[in-house]
Amino acid sequence: MDMAPDTLTHAAPPAVPLTVEGASVLHQMMRFRRTGWRALGAAERDGIVAEAVAVLGEWERPADGRHSAMYSLLGHKGDLLLVHFRRSFDELARVQLELGRLRLADYLEPASSYLSVVELGLYESSAKVYGSLAARGAPPHSEEWNREIEEVLARQRSAMALRLWPEIPASKYICFYPMDRRRGESVNWYREPMASRQRLMHEHGMVGRRYAGEVRQIVTGSIGFDDWEWGVDLFADDPLIFKKLIYEMRFDEVSAVYALFGPFYVGVRLPAAGLAEALRT
Repeated sequence: MDMAPDTLTHAAPPAVPLTVEGASVLHQMMRFRRTGWRALGAAERDGIVAEAVAVLGEWERPADGRHSAMYSLLGHKGDLLLVHFRRSFDELARVQLELGRLRLADYLEPASSYLSVVELGLYESSAKVYGSLAARGAPPHSEEWNREIEEVLARQRSAMALRLWPEIPASKYICFYPMDRRRGESVNWYREPMASRQRLMHEHGMVGRRYAGEVRQIVTGSIGFDDWEWGVDLFADDPLIFKKLIYEMRFDEVSAVYALFGPFYVGVRLPAAGLAEALRT
């Protein structure tokens, strides 16, 4: 019994890196029911579009971390993609309900969706603070440990506020995909030591930084919220950049060994003001 406190003091630091979270994010992929739409008279269609444009146009204007954008999807996976950034899941629920109340919703069929939060991983900060606390003999999850961890997180939230609460870029094209880290058979990301994961993520990030002037990336965490672990949004004015960036990253060790990719969705920005033309029969 006398050895218990000493055992706690020398316990291994957590394997889980710290993260900070920001905007709540909902992707809605919709199919448009054109057969029913064509059966309506022109005046009724105009009224439905005008109602939708008023709401969607308001959501397009960024306001304190609240922002939405609409895209025309390419391919068979849907017709429209709506992306919503809000301050909380409660606000996302209101957006979903308000969209459902529009008369236009009678002609939209959900094809898929994705729920997540903007997430920034803090591998470097985690290694530093875990090492500092261990050197002082602070047991993991003790009062001293938790207090210092919260101080680190508070500083990072303040320093990274613009990245945690971003506006949706005005770029013409979007590429969204969910992904996992492999955790079975021969390799398992979650069994790698933190130092190895930190090195690999640093090398992975260096590839993306070479495209910084051409593409904007927003990574969201979805563990516990959706079927995959992360969502990735890429925004660019040249869609070929998506191919070049993702292809180059396939040769990076993080992607080549540990990454599992979900379906890809590519869309062209569709301002609310252009909805009438997009739905014209």
